[in-house]
Amino acid sequence: MKRSTLELQGFRGLAALSTVVFHIWQQYYTYDAEGSHPPVENPWVGALISLEVIDLFFVMSAYLLTLSYARAALDDGSTRPARVFLFRRAVRILPLYFLAVLVVWASRNPTLPGDWRDLVEHLTFTHVFDRERIFYTLGPSWSLSLEIAFYFTLVALGPLAIRACRKLPTRRARVALCASGCLLLYAAPVAWITFAHYVLGIPHTNWPVYFGPQARFGGFAAGMALAVLLVALGERGRIGGRSVALLSALSLTGLYALSYLSAPENFAHTYYHPLAALLWSVLLFATLHVRQPVSGHALLRARWVTTIGLVSYSLYIVHEPVMLQLDKTGLLPSGPSGFPFAVLIVLAVALPTAVLSYWLIEYPGSLLVRAKDGAGRSREFYSKPSRTPSPEPAR
Repeated sequence: MKRSTLELQGFRGLAALSTVVFHIWQQYYTYDAEGSHPPVENPWVGALISLEVIDLFFVMSAYLLTLSYARAALDDGSTRPARVFLFRRAVRILPLYFLAVLVVWASRNPTLPGDWRDLVEHLTFTHVFDRERIFYTLGPSWSLSLEIAFYFTLVALGPLAIRACRKLPTRRARVALCASGCLLLYAAPVAWITFAHYVLGIPHTNWPVYFGPQARFGGFAAGMALAVLLVALGERGRIGGRSVALLSALSLTGLYALSYLSAPENFAHTYYHPLAALLWSVLLFATLHVRQPVSGHALLRARWVTTIGLVSYSLYIVHEPVMLQLDKTGLLPSGPSGFPFAVLIVLAVALPTAVLSYWLIEYPGSLLVRAKDGAGRSREFYSKPSRTPSPEPAR
């Protein structure tokens, strides 16, 4: 596996672990007449645990999926047909997701018809637009609605960008066109957030307004811009150890500051996600565009981290149902002091469950990509027997 691929997988592993800890942290909040209270009343610890990483997932996904389109637009490379791209994403995402939704929904709706609207919305990825049900069944799965929206956006805009770039006389003009498109895609959600918050006065608890693609697409736009930038640079401008350390420190400090300063309805909270997407992009640039392997990235290449990265999608899907079931059966300690022990217990159950989920569901489902060739045609796995010519009659 390439070093850069390994390090991205390491990022996925760390981000998945961070997501699990964050949701356990939320589970251990207590509420009284004075408001809500985290399990540890320390703002520095709270800022670290509450540092949301969903934008990192969006940036990485967009970066990886946009690379082939960026190469085609800037350097006349080739891309897969849209139907092939969507088929490959579907067999990667849908089998585990649909199975998890059906199992969890059925367990929580033992008598029919149950909350059939919740089931339909989750199966059609439209629950992100339902203020009441956006976090039902599989709470973290709202982000998959945005992933699906991004896939269709990419296969719609990608070929248009390629055709437009091939009409331009210089590579510099192509880069400018692609970068401008990414900038517009990034600016649109920022404009929407500004309008919704400052003009319409919509509170942050109106989840569809601030969780829908119209507000969160900035993460994907930042990842697309990163792909364009790295393809445009090629082997030029690769950075060394000091620059890597500086950029990494600045981006991580900025991310922590955003989390620490964020409070409902303030500036850091309102623009948290578009700003976080930019900072994650800087961190990824300092990871990917380097002259040589960096010792500081050893954690990203550690075997245990990349292994968690391999099963990160399964862990992302299963950890919340595991946590809630453990809590329901009384296997999680009660009270704020039980938070660190709950982290260990949930991880002890969720990680093996994710590994099983990966090898029993996710990996076999991914093998379906072999059913079609690069042009989207069904593969012929059984060669047709050749016809043996009839012997010529004896003379």
